Amino acid sequence: MQKNDLYFKDDSIVRVLEVREDRVLVIDCIRRTMPQWKDIVSLAGWEKCSEEKLYEIADVDLPEIDSLCPENRKVAYERYTMIAPILRLLPDEKKKCEMISTIASNEKISKQTVRKYLCLYLAFQNVAILAPKDKDNDTSLTKDEKNMRWALNKFYFSYQKHSLKTAYTMMLKTKYCDGNGELLAEYPTFNQFRYFYRKRKNNQTYYISRNGLTNYQRNNRPLLGDGVQEFARAPGMGMLDATICDIYLVNEYGGIVGRPILTACVDAYSSLCCGYALTWEGGMYSLRQLMLNVVTDKQELCRKHGINIDLQEWNSSMCPGVFVTDQGTEYVSNCFEQIAELGVKVVNLPVYRPELKGSIEKFFSIIQDLFRPYLKGRGLIEPDFQERGAHDYRKDACLTLEQFEKVLLRCIIYYNSQRIIENFPYTADMLENKVAPYANEIFAYGMNLEGVNLVKVDKRQLILTLLPRTMGKFTRSGLIVNHVRYKNINYAEKYLSGGNVTVSYNPDDSSSVWLVDRGSFVEFTLIENRYKNKSFSEIEVMQTQKKKIVKSVEASNIQAKINLASHIEAIVANVGCSNGDLEVIPQNYEREKIKAHVDCMKEGALDEEYGFN
Repeated sequence: MQKNDLYFKDDSIVRVLEVREDRVLVIDCIRRTMPQWKDIVSLAGWEKCSEEKLYEIADVDLPEIDSLCPENRKVAYERYTMIAPILRLLPDEKKKCEMISTIASNEKISKQTVRKYLCLYLAFQNVAILAPKDKDNDTSLTKDEKNMRWALNKFYFSYQKHSLKTAYTMMLKTKYCDGNGELLAEYPTFNQFRYFYRKRKNNQTYYISRNGLTNYQRNNRPLLGDGVQEFARAPGMGMLDATICDIYLVNEYGGIVGRPILTACVDAYSSLCCGYALTWEGGMYSLRQLMLNVVTDKQELCRKHGINIDLQEWNSSMCPGVFVTDQGTEYVSNCFEQIAELGVKVVNLPVYRPELKGSIEKFFSIIQDLFRPYLKGRGLIEPDFQERGAHDYRKDACLTLEQFEKVLLRCIIYYNSQRIIENFPYTADMLENKVAPYANEIFAYGMNLEGVNLVKVDKRQLILTLLPRTMGKFTRSGLIVNHVRYKNINYAEKYLSGGNVTVSYNPDDSSSVWLVDRGSFVEFTLIENRYKNKSFSEIEVMQTQKKKIVKSVEASNIQAKINLASHIEAIVANVGCSNGDLEVIPQNYEREKIKAHVDCMKEGALDEEYGFN
């Protein structure tokens, strides 16, 4: 069972949209209800069928999109563009519903309408199905032309990428043969078929249908915008991305480690690199390091690596007011979205629009081209690394992460202050002021323009804002966070009143957590010293191990309780009750106390009482 397969049973047809182990995501192509997950075994009695059978049962004569009038064709593509973001979210019910609601709100249409377009496209997998109905569309076509239109749409404008000749042959086989497979006496010639195709050819349809929308958006879509200058007219828009460097590194002992991850922020207006992070670990870890680097004084940063620079070479220590990212997991996470609390906006680019973050993509390319000639034979990966019999470049690795970072830092300094930007769109004022074509000079000039969007951010506040958050609970035992207890002497009343609160925590260190209280962070310190200097993952392991130990003795503990009950019952079985005279209790107490008294200092008393030798 594969994606896009059609299955038929009792005048019902379903299309497979996703396959995951023993479950499939299907859509009812006839009723066209929203996709549902089903067990594969539930489709055991269903027969595989063709697209033709779907059209027959659904009573749909799908037109070739080229044959539509320009207005209808435009509407079809507009509707597809509208539902396109939902397609990648189909397996996730929650995200799918959220996206439908967002699109309905943005387009000012009902959610029912969005679902209608989505189900139509999923059922027939053809953009043309989204076009408005045009009753007069077929009247101008002969029967042969309708057949040719059908063949082109079915066999030529498809991901199989059949040739025009193959599409023609398949049309004859399907539409112009009798029951025995013999060709009829009258049928269109190939020249007629080709003429019909050329008369109605549409390049947009060609690229999308044969290569997919992804490829079209990336390689064939008309580039009619003004690039980043269209939306970045002054410094303050930072583009974020990460890449794996084309070099293998070693540790301080000479052992091969792997390829580091470079995460960077580039100002869209000037192409200035505002900050970077070179790490082994990606995701939110590298992103936090990057954010800290962005707001760090660059003279101080370079000095730590033994490099001295002038301030004007890299004068950037403020946070861009807007961050432009792709749909990477770390960029759409709750942790990164929390940066909005600092007055910073995050814009996630739509899929298949790489040109909108061209500055950061070009930065990675230029930086690696800068160090590549000088690191050959030192772990650098050459273009032939995937070819059979190619050299194993891991064996050449010799640089540590610290050494490579110095190389990288030198390249970034050159990139910012000495690389000529030849194609920057100079204004008349820039020409008059003779602004040098360097990123740092353009950035400095842009600081005087209207629309500068840079935010002064405290380092501590930034890091605390980007930490993951969870729910904590006030109890008499303290603030409970991830099953660990914390305290702050100023919150005694909260320990008694209780309640749930939002808390930030450092996954790598459990020593402190921070209560998020109206935009501020209040520190709570660890109560349980056994967890000091341990990460929350280590604490979880300890707690899990403890539970296993307790679980392992549960049975013996129950048996011990049973034995205890038996022993006590045996002791008290034949014991009688007191006489009930309460007045003699003091006399009885004194008498028994004297009788049982042992003088510990008396010779032999300890031996007699406790069995000492």
